[in-house]
Amino acid sequence: MKIFLDTANIQSIKKYNDMGMVDGITTNPSLLSKENENPEQVMKTIVDMINGPVNLEVIGMKSDEMINEAYELLKYGKNVVIKIPMIGEGLMAVKKLSDEGIDTNVTLVFSANQAILAAKAGAKYVSPFIGRLDDAGHDGMNVIKDIVQIFKNYKFKTNVLVASIRHPVHVIEAGIIGADVVTLPPDILEKMIHHPLTDKGLDTFLSDWKKINRL
Repeated sequence: MKIFLDTANIQSIKKYNDMGMVDGITTNPSLLSKENENPEQVMKTIVDMINGPVNLEVIGMKSDEMINEAYELLKYGKNVVIKIPMIGEGLMAVKKLSDEGIDTNVTLVFSANQAILAAKAGAKYVSPFIGRLDDAGHDGMNVIKDIVQIFKNYKFKTNVLVASIRHPVHVIEAGIIGADVVTLPPDILEKMIHHPLTDKGLDTFLSDWKKINRL
């Protein structure tokens, strides 16, 4: 399983990238706006810092607008992946860009039907939002199961990128199902690192070591 960090915060990206935990980055206009910095500079810094895919999102609603934005975003680096919303105009843009060998990520996917269409259009990644599905009273992980199975049945090359992850259990469940990628905010990755029994064990080791030093 690959882990993408879902953030535009440079400090968080550097911290977890130094641990070797970051296989890629996903961003969006909302995440960029939270940083209160020049978005162009933030995107450039992230692309330069990360060796893996950096997903940058278009904001246009027409296919030609999305395509033109994609060309501009690609100037940040060869590892840029273009995030495009799951709408008809978006699928048209994905088709054209994929035909040109440009990697795309179809975002805001909430059903297996949408995922199938994104894969057929040639998307490199499809991003089902499981947390938002759960919030709406659906079982987000069942959608992931369906997508993974369908892609396996028909040998789609599109990667299933599980998004809108709300807690570490989502990561485990996505791994058991066989999703290709999970993208998660820094606080969820931090929770994955820690366990109370690890903390308890370290406290015991340190306490015992102090006893030895007093002998």
